Amino acid sequence: MRADLIKRNIKKEFNGWWIISLVGAVVILLPILFIFSSIFQEPNENWFQIRQYLLKNYVTNTIILVVLTGIFTALLGVTLAWLIAAYDFPLKRFFRWGLMLPLSIPTFIAAYTYRTMLGYTGVVQTTLRNHFDYQINAEMLTVSGIRGAVFIFTFFLFPYVYMITRAFLESQSTSYIENARLLGRKPLAVFYKVVLPLSRPAIVGGIVLVIYEVLGDYGVTSYLGIHTISTAIFQTWFGMYDVNSAMRLAAWLMVIIVGIFFLERLLRQRRRYHLSNKSRPLVPVKLKGLAGLSAFMYCSVVFLLGFLIPFLQLIAWAKMTFYKIWDPSFFTLIYQTVYVAVISTLMILILSVVVANVCRSHSSFSFIISKCVTSGYSIPGPIIAIGVLAIFISLDKWLAPIYSLMGLGEAPLMLSLSLIMLIVGYFIRFMATGFNAIEVGFEKVGTKYMEASRILGLGVTKTFFRIDLPLIKGSLISGFLITFVEICKELPLALLLRPFNFETLATKTYQYANDEQIYEASISSLLIIAISMLSVIIFQMIGKKVKQ
Repeated sequence: MRADLIKRNIKKEFNGWWIISLVGAVVILLPILFIFSSIFQEPNENWFQIRQYLLKNYVTNTIILVVLTGIFTALLGVTLAWLIAAYDFPLKRFFRWGLMLPLSIPTFIAAYTYRTMLGYTGVVQTTLRNHFDYQINAEMLTVSGIRGAVFIFTFFLFPYVYMITRAFLESQSTSYIENARLLGRKPLAVFYKVVLPLSRPAIVGGIVLVIYEVLGDYGVTSYLGIHTISTAIFQTWFGMYDVNSAMRLAAWLMVIIVGIFFLERLLRQRRRYHLSNKSRPLVPVKLKGLAGLSAFMYCSVVFLLGFLIPFLQLIAWAKMTFYKIWDPSFFTLIYQTVYVAVISTLMILILSVVVANVCRSHSSFSFIISKCVTSGYSIPGPIIAIGVLAIFISLDKWLAPIYSLMGLGEAPLMLSLSLIMLIVGYFIRFMATGFNAIEVGFEKVGTKYMEASRILGLGVTKTFFRIDLPLIKGSLISGFLITFVEICKELPLALLLRPFNFETLATKTYQYANDEQIYEASISSLLIIAISMLSVIIFQMIGKKVKQ
């Protein structure tokens, strides 16, 4: 009787929430579907030239980058996760969160920092020549080509694998590891025969996130002169002014993304591990002597290369150029970055709250809706940008008669040249970050308070504002901050969709680096890193609250 009453109330009063959820899902899926449709359109002459002379090179370089980065990030992330989870050694508590800090440095900032540091006129080779009278082969240290890109991607994206694998090992593998130790297995045998098979789903999940980042990258590959599918999209768009061929390239990259997604799901489906949710925390083994020193040195080298060295170098460059760069126009740059990020984040959180509330009350449809609204996060920025641009150009063509009646000309590009297009791109790309935070908040609250309120006669909207909103306030704050940080760091979307003369911290940094004004790019880079470090701190605070 009680369940029937709730269902009747839901059907009666949930229409508005449902409509908003469905509209949001359509807005997010429309650009993606629009890109897919370009595969079936008639190609132009530019596409035949790209396919015949360039496409093979684009695809080959992309595959090489993905494979090598996936292998090296897996090696680095898994070994570090195993050390932190299973052993105790000097400064282990610091490294536990410190090894997440490389994510706070965007890869394109790391690329130009290391390339300049290790170049012939950089601080490393200059010091060796002037102070030690040692001339080193410049090619050995130069960060360029695929080799340089793999180095950058490995040391600044491995935390994806590290965080997911470490969390899995600390919470779900205790009994298996302890049993193997009791049976006399040596540490290497435990790692290869127990840890790796058990943590395979976590490792694959982390590697997939790394692959998504590599496929969507433009800053590193363009700066280091590597031709990939993502750089080809930019070159086709801005070099040939051919949106149709750019859409076709984006469509084929989208096919690769979908293939990787289904491959990952297939691997997980074949390997299922039913572990206890009440598993005890893994008790670390104390490492002494040479073993403890080796673990400390390994973590230290990774931390130095992945965060501290480039961070200190940027500070040194910022001191040299502060008075040259810092002027009132810089405040405008900060304002524009914060302005567009706040608006986009608020839109994301509003839809996230609506969809998450709908999903928990309509369990049969929750999976479909949640996957639709979060699908943008697994899609590289250039693909989303192409889809959004195509949609807005079509809207402008459709609204052309109205523009003409308003005296704006025959066919002006009103929406396609506005800030709305960039905000929509951010909205689609980062909807998942806001939604996941809100969904976790609703899961902690449960449905008992909502059901009690509904039985007492309150509608869905009043129930949310009076009951649910105060209970999920923490999730709203964390979701806002994490989404805000991700938007501030985003480069491809901002480069492709921003209006003329509109700069963000990310685009200004890339512009400086592209013009070889590396020192001048340091201040905007440090501001991005400072904002990004906030996400690491939030992640750590949330982790502590979950454990408590």
